[in-house]
Amino acid sequence: MNTKPLRTLILATALSTALPSHAQQPTNGPQSGHIEVAATNAQTSRTSEVIDRFNQAFVKHDGSLLEDLIAEDCVMESVDPASDGGRVVGRVANLKLWQNLANNRDGEFGVEEVVVFGDRASIRWRYRSGPGLSQSVRGVTLVRLRDGLIVEALAYAKTGNSTVGTAVRNASH
Repeated sequence: MNTKPLRTLILATALSTALPSHAQQPTNGPQSGHIEVAATNAQTSRTSEVIDRFNQAFVKHDGSLLEDLIAEDCVMESVDPASDGGRVVGRVANLKLWQNLANNRDGEFGVEEVVVFGDRASIRWRYRSGPGLSQSVRGVTLVRLRDGLIVEALAYAKTGNSTVGTAVRNASH
């Protein structure tokens, strides 16, 4: 039994909340309400490469890895301030914030899971500010690329009052 179409439909449905409404194509027929996303293997592969490099910048505390990953019109919504997050617009502003966050050695990001589909990725992460789970917070960042560059990053965390919020506030300055 070929399960690839089913896996693709499940993944597309799971990622549909990350898609802007103009990119969503409702299907007709028995699966009405589901979202179909067209993606090529090359596109998914390129997105995986960019997301891997993006993640490595934070894991290795090396903000220089972010230099050529961000589009001029990039928009990021951070986890702080709660509840809607702060909006950062433009390549320069996002590069500065992300480099400050990546280079900060007061805490560390760990990647728990990455799901890539076409030009989109979901990154589940944990930010640790000390030993033990009590000094950490889990979150997810939904990323969209265009022409191999990050154009959108929407970050969400399990709590609005957390060490990652403090790290983001400090990186903004």
